[in-house]
Amino acid sequence: MGCLLLNSHYNTQANRNINFLTQILTVADPAAVTYPERCDEGADLQTLDSTIPKLRIDSDRLRADFEALRHIGLTHDGGVNRLALSAEDLAARAWFADRIEEAGLRVCDDDAGNLGAVLPSPDPGAKTLLIGSHLDSVPNGGHYDGTIGVLAALECLRTIHDAGLVLPIHLEAINFTDDEGCWMSMMGSRALIGALNAEAFNDVPEDDGQIRAALRLAGIDLDTVEQAARDPEAVLGFLELHVEQSSRLERANVPIGVVTGIVGRRTYQLTFTGSAGHSGTTDMYKRRDALRGAAMFIVRAHDVVREAYGDGIFNCGDIDVEPGSFNIIPSSACIDVEIRHYKPELLAEMETALFKIARECAAVCALEVESKRMLSRPAATMAAGMIQAIESACVTLGLDHLPLVSYAGHTAQMLSLFTHSGMIFVPSVGGIGHHPDEFTHWDDVVNGANVLLQTVLDLAYGGVPGTLT
Repeated sequence: MGCLLLNSHYNTQANRNINFLTQILTVADPAAVTYPERCDEGADLQTLDSTIPKLRIDSDRLRADFEALRHIGLTHDGGVNRLALSAEDLAARAWFADRIEEAGLRVCDDDAGNLGAVLPSPDPGAKTLLIGSHLDSVPNGGHYDGTIGVLAALECLRTIHDAGLVLPIHLEAINFTDDEGCWMSMMGSRALIGALNAEAFNDVPEDDGQIRAALRLAGIDLDTVEQAARDPEAVLGFLELHVEQSSRLERANVPIGVVTGIVGRRTYQLTFTGSAGHSGTTDMYKRRDALRGAAMFIVRAHDVVREAYGDGIFNCGDIDVEPGSFNIIPSSACIDVEIRHYKPELLAEMETALFKIARECAAVCALEVESKRMLSRPAATMAAGMIQAIESACVTLGLDHLPLVSYAGHTAQMLSLFTHSGMIFVPSVGGIGHHPDEFTHWDDVVNGANVLLQTVLDLAYGGVPGTLT
């Protein structure tokens, strides 16, 4: 898999850029560089300093893309079903590839199915700034989650291309495979950073045959998925635009959230084991009721997290009781629980505290308890230079902004392990996410896309602040 050049613009433009590239590569002071004119024949000469602050995305074109895409996987109640590698997801990918071709950009994919649009720099050795998110959805989800990040990324490339700006970096607007975890959470981003191989699919809880069939249908070969890994030295950074999926921005009446960190997550399966018995004849004080122990744990865990870890999250999302009859004392209660915190040290403290509570509850009820970790995602801190660039873009556009921690996992969380990463939030009405009623006002989407555009341009010409690029 790889890139397909569908556009001759940069070949005909090459001679114009020789002097510009020579300066970029040899002049230490960016202010001393004389930037090239727009490539449009007959256009007025404009310097970079005057062009960039005025550049805006095409709101109507972005809206047309959004409306077209929302019909792919549309559900009867207005939601969207584009589960990763499904027919709807593959149709969305094909639609995205068509838009890339129409824009005169390069279509680029990899061995994990990640699909991107590339706006190349005339310098083949330039670094790549990745921008994007995902087009797949949860079952009957909303139309804004992930989608606006991919479409806004493409729109940024088109806007820069149409303006005739020549960048000293490559830009890639990328759609990551299975971000939502239909088969494997963050599959595409894990592959890109070199954290995925064929053996990892053996641990997927879903039927192995089903996932392998879905991968084959999408043209993904497990034997070559490791080849999707990028060289971190070739990547400048990663930016993601996303809906907040919470109500902090809406409550504060602020249009832009600048993400400072993303919570770490750990999920476990806790199994409390006791003894079955007749529910009517067994002494209430001699029972080894597994469900009682599990219920006691859930209540205490909620109380401890609220009291001692105000920014932490605890959830119990599933419980399986055996034998499962109204007249039999439960001999086993298996619960799925999750904890989240944006500070790694406090996440570790929460884990220790909850295991202690589980042991105490088991002892009170004369039970045994076992734990099995199902998933672990480290907390992520967004790069200070990326935060600075996003804030600068907000100032350029005259938009108020608010620093926020994300309590949901995102692609930027995975990419932060690999490269300088940043994330932009736009408001979610009512804080609703992963639901057909998910909604963001279009003016907020446009604001987010323009912040993304200005941040991209700032990073393209200035690099990531505070780093050697």
